[in-house]
Amino acid sequence: MYNVLFLCTGNSARSILAEAILNRVGIGKFRAYSAGSHPKGEVNPTALELLKRLNHDTSSLRSKDWAEFATPEAPKLDFVFTVCDKAAAEVCPVWPGQPMTAHWGLADPSDVEGDEITRLAAFRETYRQLHNRLDIFVNLPMRELDKLSLQERLDTIGQSLLAKE
Repeated sequence: MYNVLFLCTGNSARSILAEAILNRVGIGKFRAYSAGSHPKGEVNPTALELLKRLNHDTSSLRSKDWAEFATPEAPKLDFVFTVCDKAAAEVCPVWPGQPMTAHWGLADPSDVEGDEITRLAAFRETYRQLHNRLDIFVNLPMRELDKLSLQERLDTIGQSLLAKE
């Protein structure tokens, strides 16, 4: 079982969506978590609504500080992904075990203004982009790749899909 942490500044939307998606598509192989450098303290209501509509279990989702994952009691992380530009530019804690890292930056759907339909469409698009990336990630032949090859693939997932999206 691989442990994956998704980081974002507020840990209220993108990283929460990524956590929920990976816990579904990677069941039995991956365990996903999310955190923020400056957590908002609550999950974005539109993110929760979308996840519920898509039949995700949202009962354990909460906005949390990344410091929770830098303690000796925290799960050993195998991968850490930043999903927003602000978190990628910040100095991250030192993660025990030196997990693989990659930046998969996405626009913040929480910043979209407008009516409920417009806001929900932004969250759906972010969900789609994350789902595409995570589908590729869970199907990588982890045991067959050396660390450098795996790092290159992780970086490529974020870069090449970003160009297509």
